[in-house]
Amino acid sequence: MPNYSQSNVRFHQLKAYWKIKKIISWADQVVVGNSYLKDYALQFNPNVKIIPTTIDTINVHNKCTNHDSKKIIIGWTGSHTTMGYLPYLSPVLKELEKKFNFKFRVISNHPPPIDLDSLEFVKWNKKTEIKDLAEINIGVMPLEDSIWAQGKCGFKGLQYMALQIPSVMSNVGVNTQIIDDGHNGFICKSKEDWYRVLSSLMSDVKLRTEIGQKGKKTVEHKYSVKANKQKYISLFK
Repeated sequence: MPNYSQSNVRFHQLKAYWKIKKIISWADQVVVGNSYLKDYALQFNPNVKIIPTTIDTINVHNKCTNHDSKKIIIGWTGSHTTMGYLPYLSPVLKELEKKFNFKFRVISNHPPPIDLDSLEFVKWNKKTEIKDLAEINIGVMPLEDSIWAQGKCGFKGLQYMALQIPSVMSNVGVNTQIIDDGHNGFICKSKEDWYRVLSSLMSDVKLRTEIGQKGKKTVEHKYSVKANKQKYISLFK
């Protein structure tokens, strides 16, 4: 599916989106990140296996957020091509600004197109990526329920969870399989849900800590490199 920003509109044709079907049909086996992608790939190849997005919890995502920080940081990370989801959350954050003193940190390659008093832009840097993420107390992943979003594999939310950051995600696609709502994270269906959940998390350090710890355990048990190592090895046997 074409997905590009105006900054690279001249080059998007070079991506040859049609080639994906060909590559799938030529492959001995196909690995996908969720059931939605599996259904697509099965149209062109009968040998399709789901292996979820994996997180390296030992060498990369090996820090933990400080839940006792004096000023709460709500955070989002991603490329500027996915910033289109942030305006949905902007009115919720504006309402929260009336009640709470917090920062809304955006880690990306370009500043976001939103106007917030709480906004803090941090330019993405490979060397400081995990440090910048680990300073976040609450991670958000807003999405619209589109075909494109149905194909996403939850990497953003899993990054938060691996760092014991409570993850708050839209009720879209694989998010609902990753998150057991209220146990290891939160699923939001409306702006009212977003306001309620974020208010609760900002008000309760114990809740942030418990949800963060359970989220990390979920990643370790289901989405870590260690948990999925044998699945990948089995592909070559």
